[in-house]
Amino acid sequence: MKEKTVFFCTDCGNEFSKWSGQCPACRAWNTLVEQPAAQVKNSSVFAKTGGRSKMPVKLDNLDTHSEIRFSTGLRELDRVLGGGAVKGSLVLVGGAPGIGKSTLLLQTCTYMGMEHSILYVTGEESERQLKLRADRLKVECDNLAVLSETSLADILDCAGRYEPEILIVDSIQTLYSDDLTSAPGSVGQVKECTLALMQLAKSTGITVFVIGHVNKEGAIAGPKVLEHMVDCVLYFEGDGSSSYRILRSDKNRFGSTNEIGVFEMADSGLLEVENPSETLLSGRPVNTPGTCVACVMEGTRPILAEIQALVTPSGYSNARKTAVGVDFTRALLLQAVLEKRGGLHLSGCDSYINVIGGLFLNETAADLATVLAIGSSYRDLPVGDDLVAIGEVGLTGELRAVSHLNQRLQESARLGFHRIVVPKQGITRVVKPDGVELIACRTVSEALASVMGR
Repeated sequence: MKEKTVFFCTDCGNEFSKWSGQCPACRAWNTLVEQPAAQVKNSSVFAKTGGRSKMPVKLDNLDTHSEIRFSTGLRELDRVLGGGAVKGSLVLVGGAPGIGKSTLLLQTCTYMGMEHSILYVTGEESERQLKLRADRLKVECDNLAVLSETSLADILDCAGRYEPEILIVDSIQTLYSDDLTSAPGSVGQVKECTLALMQLAKSTGITVFVIGHVNKEGAIAGPKVLEHMVDCVLYFEGDGSSSYRILRSDKNRFGSTNEIGVFEMADSGLLEVENPSETLLSGRPVNTPGTCVACVMEGTRPILAEIQALVTPSGYSNARKTAVGVDFTRALLLQAVLEKRGGLHLSGCDSYINVIGGLFLNETAADLATVLAIGSSYRDLPVGDDLVAIGEVGLTGELRAVSHLNQRLQESARLGFHRIVVPKQGITRVVKPDGVELIACRTVSEALASVMGR
């Protein structure tokens, strides 16, 4: 008899009885994969977590003072978590293989182990291999216990006997439940194991960190499915050729989702970058056309990033357009505005846009800096080493005001920039820092003329 199979969407995790090119639920293309149907042999694994029926409690009678946060020892990680880890929370740390997820959590054990007992469950390494990695990272912790296991039932049993305050699972794709017949890493196994860990965290107050791997195409179902279950989703971003890593919060039930943490990968592990703006601007070329500095807000932190552009005459009928670090559609939009409203004939030119340091700028406040970098490269005139551009560009070529302008101005002035191009709209409410010249412009063409003189 042929084994029954179902089709899972690797993006949203929904189950379907037949294959189709597009997922009916999330509308993603080519994401349905065939896997054996999960068959429950005995009682559900959730009963093994010790769950018992509870009586409802009135909201006014609940005390939140006991739900205190505790520091992880890394200020950048605490910032992304919203001030530290929360007791009884389930945190997913996702990212491409080798990006630094295991290194990050293992490094936190040194500090968290001073006051909390930790159980580190590894399904990809042996205990001795983990010890070698801990020695390389100089991790010293008396309260750190290591378990090399992939069986969910054995992990829950060990957690019940050891009673740790923090549980780290590396990684969720290696765990399997005996109650399911599907292979480890399948959507059914990942969902079953994650739900069991979630019930363990909520019923016992254990803080659980779960590592989830994704490949470069994002085809593995794990982290995409887990996002709906966990309390906090952290993603490591960064170019493999760059030493800098960006830790971004995509979901956080206990804090903001706009904060980022910046790390640098070194031989001894991850190093915190306390001043990302100064680090990202280091090595910037002096008095060179095609570069401009933008100031974007990542949560409550203003960050200065360098945007570079290269515009050259095209040798083909169809000009080539490339953008790295900014939205490609947005880059095309800005070039169309420059051609129509700025008087730059970019349709016959190849254009390449790049954000230095591996950052991805998805805020519209970087529009003006992108426009000035393109215009500077097209005219082969530098904008100046002491200039920062802040503003959103509209389709009619107008410059629109952005939020948190005073914080952006203060950060720019602190790093030694003396000229700042801003939209004229709302300039009366701005507090100008000492020694800074504000260049207020209404349109793109006016900004180009103010900076480059023509």
